[in-house]
Amino acid sequence: MYIPKYHEQADVGAIHALMEAYPFGAWVCPSADGLIANHIPFLLDKSRGKFGTLLGHVSRANPVWQRLLEGAQSVVMFQGPHAYITPGWYPSKSEHGKVVPTWNYTVAHAHGMPRSVHDEAWLLDLLFRLTTVHEASQRLPWNVSDAPRDFIDKLLRGIVGIEIPIDSLNGKIKVSQDEALQDRWGTVEGLRAEGSSNASAMALLVQQAITECAEK
Repeated sequence: MYIPKYHEQADVGAIHALMEAYPFGAWVCPSADGLIANHIPFLLDKSRGKFGTLLGHVSRANPVWQRLLEGAQSVVMFQGPHAYITPGWYPSKSEHGKVVPTWNYTVAHAHGMPRSVHDEAWLLDLLFRLTTVHEASQRLPWNVSDAPRDFIDKLLRGIVGIEIPIDSLNGKIKVSQDEALQDRWGTVEGLRAEGSSNASAMALLVQQAITECAEK
């Protein structure tokens, strides 16, 4: 991933936070037949390894676990807030017109060698951990133990675990850092006016970057 210095996210904690807030990763790995891409929710275990370990599962019918190349790196991409930025929000547009559209975004790329896991105890533990995380916001959280055990055992036989120790971790946060200050504030106002949750999230990131820059 190309990362200009002013768009680099070097804080591992911040990268982890993005991965946990947007856990539905795009996983790309090589095979003898070319690249394979899958989209699955990952659990980040920060206690394992320098950069953590990603845990997930796929359907046993998905051939990806059979086509993994031993010793080959894969990458999982996590996409945070992103938004189209129109130059119509820039005061500079009316001053000199030397402005163009752009796209703001936040992403994390986690690289590591994946392995498939077939142990049912491992898989069951993963399901408990995944549902605990994603059911936390529900008024009445569902738990794996709410379903009949024989039903869960049958489903376990239909999935394969994926474990990816993270060897390298890259983060990019492109939030108008290279624009004129007045245009950055114009971007904040424009995004807020759009009103969507995604635009509001990006407006907050742009404003935070402005504040951080002023504090340096």
